[in-house]
Amino acid sequence: MITSISQLDLSKKYTYADYLTWQFEEVVELIRGKIFRMSPAPSPAHQWMSAELHYQIMDYLRDKKATCKAFAAPFDVRLPLPPQQQTPEKIDTVVQPDISIVCDLSKIDQQGCQGPPDWIIEILSKGTASKDLTEKYNLYEHAGVREYWIVHPDEQTIIPYRLDSEGTYQLLRKTPFVYPEKVPVGVLEGFAMDLGELFGGD
Repeated sequence: MITSISQLDLSKKYTYADYLTWQFEEVVELIRGKIFRMSPAPSPAHQWMSAELHYQIMDYLRDKKATCKAFAAPFDVRLPLPPQQQTPEKIDTVVQPDISIVCDLSKIDQQGCQGPPDWIIEILSKGTASKDLTEKYNLYEHAGVREYWIVHPDEQTIIPYRLDSEGTYQLLRKTPFVYPEKVPVGVLEGFAMDLGELFGGD
């Protein structure tokens, strides 16, 4: 039984089947079979921002009685990348996005989400910036996540990407959205994230 991450060889590749056997408390991600340790506990600012993002989304979903659901980390998102079968022995990517919005509720099970959420939001920190801007950008694009937002807390900006008809991420506009603008959400018609509320809170 694996009860400590120190028992694993971090140079090796693993699958979701391996992931399910691990009994340690540390939260990790698998990206194409490689283990990525999560950064230390998020800062209070990161936690507050995650809560505010989640609150705005949930408020909209309740008001519109939408079928989509929003989930905050920790929440396992298994991404069976094409052309893999959706079996634990084949899946080699399990991530923990800060916020996941899933509109196809058949993807939700007791373990989390199997398949790409419709919208993922990652909040940058010093420990995660490189991964969020490179590995996860490429991963989410390849997996078919329809909308990917990168939140820069220090700069108080959001960079939103949307998949085009060719399955390639395109910027919503050339410059980031900044306080106190509102960012339109492609997967939730009529909803826009209020950056005045997000970045202006105490």
